[in-house]
Amino acid sequence: MQSVALVTGANRGIGFEIAQGLARQGYFVIATARHPAEARPAFIGQSVEVWELDQRYAGSVAHLAERLRRAPGRLDVLVNNAGVMLDSGRRSALALDPDVLRNTLDVNLVGALRVTQACAPLLRESPAGRIVNVSSSLASLDGMGSGTPAYRMSKTALNALTRILAAEFAGTTVKVNAMCPGWCRTEIGGPQAPRSAHEGADTALWLASLPEDGPSGGFFRDREPLAW
Repeated sequence: MQSVALVTGANRGIGFEIAQGLARQGYFVIATARHPAEARPAFIGQSVEVWELDQRYAGSVAHLAERLRRAPGRLDVLVNNAGVMLDSGRRSALALDPDVLRNTLDVNLVGALRVTQACAPLLRESPAGRIVNVSSSLASLDGMGSGTPAYRMSKTALNALTRILAAEFAGTTVKVNAMCPGWCRTEIGGPQAPRSAHEGADTALWLASLPEDGPSGGFFRDREPLAW
């Protein structure tokens, strides 16, 4: 049977490039978006279906999981890409609105957890399950600085989730890793960024297709380890 990949937030940017890349590698890809009708035209002619998902809501995630179980009935790759940056720029943590932090965490951390929990049973049944969490070098404690505090904290928490899940899946066929796409020309990165979204997607595609002896519980950019 054809391997199946699910990419959240795949209507544009990094997620779109990851979904396209996985389709080119031979996966049947489920690309999620909050407004699927707007995203579907971009995937015409590809082995990609666009499904609705708003991972802020447990009901939306549960509906997605039930649909997955019915058909295609399997899942081999989960890419937790959907995310928001609500406090871009040189903003101070001392002035951070707690509601901005709460809303950021609900998408970037809690939403990723909801989707992973819902998909875990099917991933465990895969002969080579892979979970890829799209993070950021801004989350690295090793070089942590100021600015975008809500986004930084949410991605640092996502990195912690990556390590926890890798430990929990140890001894199974499922591998869990986080990656940084680098500063890319996306809605979040802006037009001045030096990298294309296509370049940013490369490490996620590599992690999605890791061999049996590949790493788990790591943090990578350009296929090389990053400091936590």
